[in-house]
Amino acid sequence: MKEKKLSPKVGVGIMIFKDGKVLLGKRQGSHGAGEYAFPGGHLEYMESFADCAKREVMEETGLEIKNIRFQYLANVKKYAPKQYVHVGLTAHWVSNEPKNLEPEKNEGDWQWYSLSNLPKPIFEVCRLALEAYQTGKNYFDS
Repeated sequence: MKEKKLSPKVGVGIMIFKDGKVLLGKRQGSHGAGEYAFPGGHLEYMESFADCAKREVMEETGLEIKNIRFQYLANVKKYAPKQYVHVGLTAHWVSNEPKNLEPEKNEGDWQWYSLSNLPKPIFEVCRLALEAYQTGKNYFDS
């Protein structure tokens, strides 16, 4: 039997702000199950980071976003054997209320949380996003 070659994937996560709060949902069915995370997913072939962010947020929550900005880049190996080159972005809420449009990937409802009162446990790439937000650090090679 031929051994499968493992390779990193590209993930994009979006820290969405609305009235001083950020949007989080509880992951299920993948690495980090049971941890709270921002919307996000895999970058598709020939897709821009901003288009990926808009698509993933709309697919997962039904929200429209704007002011998409680069936040950080990370080499995430915490969930080995999976490895991700992760692009962290920030954005601002424009319209609609969040809905759980992918219940197989997100347990329960999306909720807005104050940065001073975040749920636990938190997904690793969100922990990095929060560190980047607080410190300005934009590169993590763990």
